[in-house]
Amino acid sequence: MSNIYKDRNQEVDKLKAEIDKYRPFSKELIKELQEYYRIGFAYTSNALEGNSLTESETKVIIEDGLTVGGKSIREHNEALGHSDAYTLLEKLAGNDTITESDILELHRLFYFRIDESKAGKYRTEQVFISGTDYLPPKFSDVPKFMEEFVSSMHGLKKLLRPIHYAAKLHERIATIHPFSDGNGRTARLVMNLALIQAGWVSSCYYTAYTQKRLYIVYKISQ
Repeated sequence: MSNIYKDRNQEVDKLKAEIDKYRPFSKELIKELQEYYRIGFAYTSNALEGNSLTESETKVIIEDGLTVGGKSIREHNEALGHSDAYTLLEKLAGNDTITESDILELHRLFYFRIDESKAGKYRTEQVFISGTDYLPPKFSDVPKFMEEFVSSMHGLKKLLRPIHYAAKLHERIATIHPFSDGNGRTARLVMNLALIQAGWVSSCYYTAYTQKRLYIVYKISQ
């Protein structure tokens, strides 16, 4: 178990140093990276929540505006919504802080095609998370917890390494579970925003199935 949770700070620092050798990035490279992560991030983050779109299908929906046969309207809307939220993330990347309004707007952009009445608004009912015994706070406590959380960000940012800080933001949003739905995706958007603001790169989460498939493709290509 100790091997799973070993300290990898030095390894991460070396990787970031390698990336920093290529800074400042050209406008062309920045555009390519943004479009790469727009698709990859939408695909992986949605897949974690059960969306069955492949990465290629996600690209077709976002970049070409086409529909994919056999896929639900919701799955299409999740891809488009995540892309809209990522556009805002790019704009906020130049800021030094993340505000409560930023978090609400990221959720609104992701969710408004799915349920406009709940998009960008804190939940008004108790929610339950399948597969766990954890019970999120009462909905009446959500505004207070979110206000306290946002107020604590500045101190956390000064105290923690950038990756640890970003992970802490993810953990707090997931724990408070402020929205009726879309909490995981919002948490990952905020986490990545914190990473980019600190000069790091986006992080994409691949499901176990996708990791296995990528490994097989890698082995075949050797």
